[in-house]
Amino acid sequence: MNVSLRWLEEFLRRPLDAKDVSDRLAMLGAPVDAVEPLHTDLGAVVVALVEAVRPHPNADRLSICIVNDGATERHSVVCGAPNVTAGRKYPFARVGATLPGGFTIEERKIRGETSQGMLCSARELGLGQEHDGILELTTAATPGTPLLKALPIDDHRLVVDVGPNRPDLLCHKGIARELSASYGTPFRLPVIPHTGPIGVPPSRRSGATADAGGIEIVIEDVESCPRFHGGLVRGVRVGPSPEWLRRRLESVGVRSISNVVDATNWVMLELNQPMHAYDAAKIRGGRLIVRRGLAGERLVTLDEVARALTPDMVAIADAEGAIGLGGVMGGAGTEVGHETHDVLLEAAWFDPVRTRATRRSLGMSTEASYRFERGIDRWGGADAMRRCLEIILVTGGGELIEAPVDLAPVSANPPRIFLRPARVAQVLGVELPWEEIERHLVAIGATVVSKPEDGRIAVDAPGWRPDLEREIDLVEEVARLHGYDAFPSELRPFRAGSLRDAPVEAVATSVRRGMASQGLHEVVSLPLGAPDGDESVRLLNPLSAEDGFLRRRLLPGLVRLVERNWANHVSDVRLFEIGVTFSAAPAGERPAEERRLAAVMTGRREPPHWSGTGNDPFDMWDLKGRLEAAVALAIPGAAIQVEGNGWTVRDGAGRVVGQGGPLAADAPPWAGPLFGFEVAIDPAPRRPVSFVPLPTTPASERVLALLLPEALAAARVADVIRGASGELLESVTIESDYRGPELPSGSRSVAFRLTFRAPDRTLRDTEIDQAESRLLAVLEDELGIGRRDAGISRAGE
Repeated sequence: MNVSLRWLEEFLRRPLDAKDVSDRLAMLGAPVDAVEPLHTDLGAVVVALVEAVRPHPNADRLSICIVNDGATERHSVVCGAPNVTAGRKYPFARVGATLPGGFTIEERKIRGETSQGMLCSARELGLGQEHDGILELTTAATPGTPLLKALPIDDHRLVVDVGPNRPDLLCHKGIARELSASYGTPFRLPVIPHTGPIGVPPSRRSGATADAGGIEIVIEDVESCPRFHGGLVRGVRVGPSPEWLRRRLESVGVRSISNVVDATNWVMLELNQPMHAYDAAKIRGGRLIVRRGLAGERLVTLDEVARALTPDMVAIADAEGAIGLGGVMGGAGTEVGHETHDVLLEAAWFDPVRTRATRRSLGMSTEASYRFERGIDRWGGADAMRRCLEIILVTGGGELIEAPVDLAPVSANPPRIFLRPARVAQVLGVELPWEEIERHLVAIGATVVSKPEDGRIAVDAPGWRPDLEREIDLVEEVARLHGYDAFPSELRPFRAGSLRDAPVEAVATSVRRGMASQGLHEVVSLPLGAPDGDESVRLLNPLSAEDGFLRRRLLPGLVRLVERNWANHVSDVRLFEIGVTFSAAPAGERPAEERRLAAVMTGRREPPHWSGTGNDPFDMWDLKGRLEAAVALAIPGAAIQVEGNGWTVRDGAGRVVGQGGPLAADAPPWAGPLFGFEVAIDPAPRRPVSFVPLPTTPASERVLALLLPEALAAARVADVIRGASGELLESVTIESDYRGPELPSGSRSVAFRLTFRAPDRTLRDTEIDQAESRLLAVLEDELGIGRRDAGISRAGE
C-alpha cells in the first residue's frame, strides 16, 4: 500500500517525520518496507517573476524573457514556450541547478543570444506530462522563494506492508487512525478545496429496489451484494482534474485520468471504498440490476478484453445485458468519457469469497478486487458516496438531482464482543486500568459500554475491522496499542498447557538435546532437492529445476551446507538436522513419510587451547562415538555393525535403519575429510527416567551363604528373598557361586549380599536378626533350602 506522508499530515493536522511514522507503524503491526522521497530533487528550483518578454531576433518561435529570481541582477532567458507572459510567475532553474533525470543547467548561447537559466515545464520538473508550456504558478511567494516552500509538492511515499487481516490499512484514513491512536491526537478528513458550500443530503434508505434520479436500481443477488449505494449527478463537465487532486493521486503512484474517475480513485485510496462511475446515458432501459452472470454471457471490461461470465459471478447489468463485473471491474460500454454529462456513482459491498473466486477464474486482479477480497466496511458506503459526490461537484460541477440511495435488503450490524479486563490481565501478564483498555478500544473506532457489575466491557467492533470477532482479538488490540515494548521483559510464572506433546515430538526433543550436547549445531533446510533414486517424489509445481523433488534423505542437503561453508573458507563444520523424508507410494496414495536424524562433521575435533594443539581432525572413531550416542537416543535397542568402510544400524528385526561413514563432497584441497550418518527415529514413547533420592541413614548388610541344588536358579532364590524380607530390604545381589568336593553332590554354594535400610532411623541388630530368621523360614518352606553351614538341604536329599 502506497501512502503519502503529506496526505497523512492533512488527516492529523500536524507535521510528520517519515522515520518516526515508519517506526510507529512497525510497532503497530504495519511495517514500512520503503520510504521514497518525492520531488526532493527540486531544491535548486525557485519562484521567478518574468518582468518582460521580447521576440528573439534570430528565431521566430523563441522569445527572450527578463527574469527576476530575487537577486540584484536580472537574468536573460531564451524560452520557446508560447504561454510565458510578463508579470507572471514561473519555476526557474538557475545556472548550475540539476533537474530530475540528472540534467544540469548551463549558461549557453541559443541562436546568438545567451540564456542564463531555464523556465521549467511540469514535465521537466517531474510534476506531470504537460510540456507544451511553462508551468504557471499562482502563488503569493516572492521571487527567489524555493519552489518546495511555495508549493507543498515535496512528499515521502511510504510503502506499507499490510497483512491480509487488516483491510482497514489499505487507505489513508486507516493509517491515520492508527497514528492518531499512537500520537494521542484526533484526526479528521482533509478539507476539499472549494469556494462555496457543498450540499449533499443524507442517503435515502431502501430495500432491494430504489430510484436514483430516474434510474431504477435493483439487487437480485442479495447474498453476494447485501449493500448498494447509488447517486446520480446531471450536467457534469468531465475534464482534467485540478492540480490538488491530480498531484495527490500521483504522490501514491496513481495516474490521473479525469476529474470523475480521479474522484472515485481518491475515495478508494482515502476511505478504502472502491467506487465506480457509469455514464448514465449509456445505461439501457433506465435500470441497473445486480444479479448473477448468465451462461454464455460476455462482457468487454474497461481493459478492452472480452470476458465470458458464469452463474458463479456477480454481474452489474442494465435492461439488455451485463455492463460490469461486480467487485472486479466495470464494463467499457458505460465508461465515463469527455462526452459524458450525467454520471451514476456506485459504492457497494461485495462478498469477499465470491469476488476472490471470480478474480481467480478470470485471471485478473484490480485495486478494487484486492480490497473487496479482504473485506471493506459494510457500513461505510454512505460516507464514501457523500465524499465522492462532493469532489465531483467541486471539480466537475453539475447538479445532484436528489439524495443518494442506500439499498440494504438485509439488516445487519457489526458484531458485539464482551471483553473481560481480568482476561486481559491473564493473557498479557499486566493488569491495565479499565480506563486505558477503553481508551485503546475507542481509538480503533469501537463503541464501548462498561459493565463493572459483570466484570466485562461490551464492545461493538467497527465495520472496517472484520478481523475482530472474538475476545482474544480485542486483547491483541489492547496489547498492540499499549505497546509491546512497554511490557516487562522478566520471566514470570505461567501455567503450562494441558495438551501433551505428541510422542514423536518428545522423542525429537530428546534427540535434539543429545546432539547439541555432542557439540553439533542444528540446521533446518527445505525438504527439496534433486532426484535420489526411483522412489523420489516429483513436485507438480517446483520452485526450481534443481529442487523438483521431495528429499528421500537428509544427508545430501547437509553435504550442500558443508560445501557452502567451505566456499566461505569455513573449515570446521559440525551440523545435524531432524527432518522428514519422503518416499514414493503406489498410485493414488500419499508419499510415505519418515522422521530421521542426520549429522555431518569435518575439520578440527576441538579448538586450539593451551592444553592441546587443537589440530587433530575428525576421524572415523569420532563419527562412531556420535553415531552410538545418536542411536541410543533415536532408536534404542538397535545394533551397530561394521559394513564396508562404515557402519550399518539394524533394528531388532534386522532391518537397516541407518548408516554412517565417510561422505563424498566437492571439497577444496585444504578441507579435511567429511563424515556423516543418518538414522531413523523410532516414534515410540520412551520410558521416563526415574530418580531415587540419596539415603540419609546408614545401611546394614548381611551375607547369606545358601546351599542350592544345581537345578535351582539363583535368580529365583533372589526373587523369593525380595518378597519375604519386607520393606527394610533395599537390595539383593549375588556375591559368589561356589562348587567344590566338600559340598554334597549335585549342589553348590551361592552367597547373597542383603542390604537393609530404614529411611527414618538406624536399624538395630535385633531387627535385622528377626528379618533374617523370617527370610530363612520362607526359603525353607518354599524352596527347601537353608544355610550352607546347616548341612545338606532338604532339596538335595
